[in-house]
This record gives sequence, structure tokens and C-alpha cells, in this order.
Amino acid sequence: MGTFKKIIVFHLNNQEYGADVSQILSIERISDIVELPDTPAFINGIIHLRGMVIPVIDLKKRLKMDRLTYTDETRVLIVEMDNHQIGLVVDKATDVLDINEDIIEPAGNFIRQDSDYLHGVAKMENRLLLLLDLEKVLSGEETKQVKEVIAG
Repeated sequence: MGTFKKIIVFHLNNQEYGADVSQILSIERISDIVELPDTPAFINGIIHLRGMVIPVIDLKKRLKMDRLTYTDETRVLIVEMDNHQIGLVVDKATDVLDINEDIIEPAGNFIRQDSDYLHGVAKMENRLLLLLDLEKVLSGEETKQVKEVIAG
């Protein structure tokens, strides 16, 4: 019997995704996002959260999906990337699961594209769960662009 991982389940375009709970500092309701001029399309803007200014990334836009429409279920996953807090907007966050690492297949077995951020696929009884490495969702250049937004 393998080791278990705690996984947060969230949705993008009605598809379930998961991420290791250790990568997520908090899950927040969407608040007023201040849009910034002259920023890359995947950066929605900034939010003010507990005294901090946090850049907000549209995860769907970053993953080349349709842009997010905000609802009451929309959530912001607060993560730390390169010593900075960043918000990742998702359609909704629904569950925390204990997943046996034995049922996680490497992403390369299913997807041919070079996606460092795709950790693997959990093959569960009645569903597949795409597991993302949230610390690798942004490329080096994109991380630099986000840092420029933080620096102002």
C-alpha cells in the first residue's frame, strides 16, 4: 500500500483538476480585482488580501482555455511561487481527497505536449483527476512578468 497525498479538487471548464494541498496557502472567495493596464493577458490584476497586494492569474487563460466568467462559486487559490504570493482563479474548489500515490500515472502516459505543470493523472474508480504542480504553472518568463507587476 502506497503513500497518500492530500489533494484539493478544483474545476476549470467542468473538468476536475487537483493539486497537492501543501502548495495552497488558502482558498478565497473572489474579491474586487483591480485591473492593471499593459499586463500580459493571463494576469487579471491585483487584489488586496490581509494587508498584502497579490497578483491574480486567470488559470484558464494561462492554460489556453476560455476566459473565466465569475460566479458565486469562483475561488482564488493563494499559492507561493518564487517567494511571492499569487492568486490563481478557478471556477470552483469542491473537495479535499486523500489519494493513494499508487493510482497516479505520469502525465506523459496520457499527454504528449511538454507541460511541466502537469504532475500526473489520478485514475480513480469513476473519474480521472488531472494533477497540476501549481509551482510550475508559470514559465520563467511569466514569473518574471508577475514579479514586475508586484514591483509596480
